[in-house]
Amino acid sequence: MSVRRLADNQPDAFAFTPENEERCEELIKKYPEGREASAVISLLWLAQKQNDYWLPKPAIEKVAEKLGMPFIRVLEIATFYTMFNLAPVGRFHVQMCGTTPCLLAGSDALKKILQRRIGEQGQVTADGVFSWVEVECLGACCNAPMVQINEDYYEDLTPENFETLLNDLAAGRPVKIGSQQGRVTSEPAGRLTSLTSLYGADGRSGPLSAHGPNQS
Repeated sequence: MSVRRLADNQPDAFAFTPENEERCEELIKKYPEGREASAVISLLWLAQKQNDYWLPKPAIEKVAEKLGMPFIRVLEIATFYTMFNLAPVGRFHVQMCGTTPCLLAGSDALKKILQRRIGEQGQVTADGVFSWVEVECLGACCNAPMVQINEDYYEDLTPENFETLLNDLAAGRPVKIGSQQGRVTSEPAGRLTSLTSLYGADGRSGPLSAHGPNQS
């Protein structure tokens, strides 16, 4: 496990926007009295989104204050979960999955592109557009290799379509979220090989309907 520390340069203060203050109250109310600390991850995530996708120390302190938690307890959570960025990131923060399914499907080629275009992990490009980090499994193994950019998944990547994706993001052009090869969710890459008929495997069941197969 890597050591995760807060950035050296920190803002002087952090305050939720009025809209996010209301959202914080909604999130806290989801939990019983005395269990408000259960909202800590949700509030940290809200603070990170508001602060250009990174979590400064004053934001962690603000969350601790709102939930009546010791600062160290909230800091432990923020430094444990890698979904929280503890230093500034680019406008497009690329999380590249390097776990076995993505590795076998070619994520090393994506890593080389990121190293060439952005630099080493944790760096932000001079124009502030990109940063990247290698992460553990993001749960889209059927569509490997893949990356998460900010909150969205981009799947079925090749060196060619990944370069195109980065170029389009940098230029402000619209991009397609999800599969970059036209797949729908996690359907087979070629064609369907199962569940291709409305009839049962025994050939005797009637067609499927809203009420299930006919049992004649």
